[in-house]
Amino acid sequence: MKQFSQIRKIRAYKVKGMTLIELLLVLALVGILLSMAVPKLMPLIGRTKSLEAQMQLKHVLNLEKNYFYINSKYSNSLEDLGFEQSKLITEDGKANYKIEIVEANNKSFTAKAISVTDFDQDGQLNVWQINQDEEIKEVIKD
Repeated sequence: MKQFSQIRKIRAYKVKGMTLIELLLVLALVGILLSMAVPKLMPLIGRTKSLEAQMQLKHVLNLEKNYFYINSKYSNSLEDLGFEQSKLITEDGKANYKIEIVEANNKSFTAKAISVTDFDQDGQLNVWQINQDEEIKEVIKD
């Protein structure tokens, strides 16, 4: 008899919780909020990825200056500078930009960083450029 009264007490006690409809509403609201936030964050993502290009180009600038002090000219080859391109995202790596030297002679050089993916899906790839005077600029905005 004592057991039956305990079972009745357990059955009488209701666990408070959420219904399936309430859970679906919460998930729908979270989805709507995320869909509103993501487009506003895309330019921020592009800007942070462009920092990679700027840092790599400054590294190339330092290597070119060192090469110039030794050889009295700038180099057309990244290999001559000792620059090693990180593995690109398209090759299962982590780098977002491909670095290349556009031109180099006895007095000047120009290097570019070209993105390998379109960050904001607008059809344009981001391009940064640097020269011997440390002028770094965004040639094509993404």
